[in-house]
Amino acid sequence: MLYKNMKNISRKLVGFFKKGYCTPQIARIAKELKEPATTIHYNIKKLEKLGAVRAYKAVFDYKKIDEGFCAFVLIAISPDEYGNPENIAESLAKLPEVESVDICTGDWEIILKIRVKDQEEYYQLVKNVISRKGIEKINTITSLKQVKSDFIKLS
Repeated sequence: MLYKNMKNISRKLVGFFKKGYCTPQIARIAKELKEPATTIHYNIKKLEKLGAVRAYKAVFDYKKIDEGFCAFVLIAISPDEYGNPENIAESLAKLPEVESVDICTGDWEIILKIRVKDQEEYYQLVKNVISRKGIEKINTITSLKQVKSDFIKLS
C-alpha cells in the first residue's frame, strides 16, 4: 500500500471542515450548469459579498466521525435571564458539541442541536455544561434517525 505511512490527520480535517474550510468546486459547477468558470466564480463572489452565502460546509456521516448521537435540547431559562437570552445562547454556541442554537417562543426559550459520540458523552455535557446558572429546566429529544437535512449529493 502506497500510503501506509501517511500521518492520520482526519480529526483535524473534520474540525476545519466544520469551521467552513470548504470551497465550491467551480469547474464542476460550470460543467453542470454549462456556463463558463469565470461566470460561476463572479456570481459566487457576488453572493458571498451580499452575505447570501455565509459559509461552505462539508456534509458528514456523523457516525463515522464519532458524533452519531444527536439530541435536541429544549431549554427554559430563569426569569432573570428573560431580558437577554442571547447571553446564554451565545455561551452555549461556543461549545463544539453544539451544532445549532435557536432562541424561540413558547414553553422553551432556547433549542440546541447537539452532536456527540454517545449517550454517556451527552450525559457528561448535560452534567458539566448545560446544567448551569440561568438554565432552569431542560428537556431532551433524542433523534433516532435523520431523514432529511440540507445536503449535497456526493458522487
